Amino acid sequence: MRFDVNLLKVLESIYANGGITGAAKALHLTQPAITHSLNRLREIFGDPLFVRQGNRMVPTFKTQALMPKIAFHLSGLRAAVEAVEEFDPAQVDAVFTVGFRDVLESVMLPVLVRHITSQAPKVKLISRRVPREDVDRQLVSGAIDLVIDRSTHTDSRINSAFLAHETMVVVLRAGHPLADELRTRDFLAAKHVSVVSQGGTDPLDQLLAEGGKAREIGMVCQHYFSACQVVAGSDWLLTAPAAFANAMSALLPIVVRPLPIRLKPLRIEMYWHAALDEDPGQRWLRGLVTQAYHQQL
Repeated sequence: MRFDVNLLKVLESIYANGGITGAAKALHLTQPAITHSLNRLREIFGDPLFVRQGNRMVPTFKTQALMPKIAFHLSGLRAAVEAVEEFDPAQVDAVFTVGFRDVLESVMLPVLVRHITSQAPKVKLISRRVPREDVDRQLVSGAIDLVIDRSTHTDSRINSAFLAHETMVVVLRAGHPLADELRTRDFLAAKHVSVVSQGGTDPLDQLLAEGGKAREIGMVCQHYFSACQVVAGSDWLLTAPAAFANAMSALLPIVVRPLPIRLKPLRIEMYWHAALDEDPGQRWLRGLVTQAYHQQL
């Protein structure tokens, strides 16, 4: 039986985009064409492959088992085709999707845009928030090309590279009574704004708890920018990544001071699918991200 490899691209796209509509847009095909391909795939594999739950097409167990191998081989085919020609960023007309934490997005995108504009004007960059527990699936499915985040556990299909350590600092409003000298006891006695997304725990509070100490949290925000705005108009303190805090100090009436508590620096790493390790476009993108990250430090 002859097998059309394009059917696997359809399967991959439905899996990555959560439905027929998203897959049709991603592949620039009509919805009836995607539906026809899905029906052929169902006949070939003898399985529904996806079942509808609300507005999403949820993969069956068989699809979940198939996708890692399918994604691996499709990535290899793409890399083989692209490697035939010498890679020239100026001639590349492609879309790269990168997963950023919001704080990294705000400091890295301006630098990345300058590099892309000068080196690869036809390239389009899409930034997305990727939950840490979903990094493996998004990279393996091809929905995301690269993820930049704090160190997290990934499986053997994912490669990673260390970018830098993320140092935390204290943000205060300009003219704050503690701006001249911030001691540990003053830091603990003050009221704080904490930034925690998706119900997590601030690493600083974990560290303080281990030492039998605690700080008073007056507000929990989802984003550091909102927290900086709160701090700029109050006597509350914010502990934030140094690169972001320094960038915001040029925009808001805030000052940045060293954290008076020793906190182990957090590793920032870059993650990608192992099958794309030698892909010319991927290698160029990883080099660009590394350069941009160190320029904004």
